[in-house]
Amino acid sequence: MNEYLKMSAALFICMALVPGCAYHNEEDLYPVKPDCDTIQVTYIETIAPIMTASCNVCHNTVQAPNGIITDTYTGLRKSVDNQRLWGAVDHQQGYIPMPQETGKLSYCNLAKIRKWIDLGAPNH
Repeated sequence: MNEYLKMSAALFICMALVPGCAYHNEEDLYPVKPDCDTIQVTYIETIAPIMTASCNVCHNTVQAPNGIITDTYTGLRKSVDNQRLWGAVDHQQGYIPMPQETGKLSYCNLAKIRKWIDLGAPNH
């Protein structure tokens, strides 16, 4: 019995000293960065500036490829309602990934857009 306890203790110590083999990346462990405010998401203060910086050059009331307008609330809301906005910015299969020239939006901007959509895409 004494040998059994010694072997069990030795096995336990070895297992405790062996590090885990799991691979974790930061975005899986911490989906929203601490400096990414997704609590106070509004169209005027949050979403419109993202659209101005990333989308409005191509998708505006003057030129609107595929009828997609992002420089007005009404135009953007149409893309939210038909799910084209999220499909495009999240680079989902079946949608043209946007923005095209600069690659995917930052994780924080995507989190803000998703939050705004989940809130019902309000106009404030």
